[in-house]
Amino acid sequence: MMCDASLWSKQTEELGDRYTLTVADITKADTIAEIAEQVLGDSPEHFALAGLSMGGIVAMEMWRRAPQRIERLALLDTNFRSDSNERRRVRDRQIADVAMGELEVVLRDELKPQYLALCHQENLVLLEEVLAMGLALGPEVFLRQSLALRDRPDSTETLSSITCPTLVLCGQEDRLCTPELHREMAQLITDAELQIIPACGHLSTLEQPKLVNQALSHWIDN
Repeated sequence: MMCDASLWSKQTEELGDRYTLTVADITKADTIAEIAEQVLGDSPEHFALAGLSMGGIVAMEMWRRAPQRIERLALLDTNFRSDSNERRRVRDRQIADVAMGELEVVLRDELKPQYLALCHQENLVLLEEVLAMGLALGPEVFLRQSLALRDRPDSTETLSSITCPTLVLCGQEDRLCTPELHREMAQLITDAELQIIPACGHLSTLEQPKLVNQALSHWIDN
């Protein structure tokens, strides 16, 4: 949510000479179903699919719609459950705040503090990069993505239907999508590989790119 292609910049830099990589745009619709259809429409006939956080939620919807096209699946720092009533109330309040012009306040005070591991909380370069992504995308994207996440379906049954090689990965200090959630996710998917990344929060691709790239390379090549 509120991230652009910079979220995957360390992967495209290191892995782009070995694989054909495309970063999808998930900013243009206000339902997970419509976003999934847009990404599928821009994708080749067969492909490996990785998604982080909201991207993982979109990836699970893409599997529901076109499992025959997805050869491998990686779910990073994500959540297979639907929003709780409490979480929906928080989103509704954030939607109202951003509609009143408070995007920077919501990003700075509510989202950014939850994204990074404790060891990265003082990494001003990374913190500013995260804030810059959100501000560049703007309030309309925040509103669309918030609605899509608030109203998303539960994907528990979807996980048990996944049959392709699957990587489940998250940061050890991910407070938004916890390691416990990912252990449960890996148990629901047939033969999933689980990776818990140390000294890492919710934005694993930026916080621990070398470890994430190693895990992704192994997932693609094996």
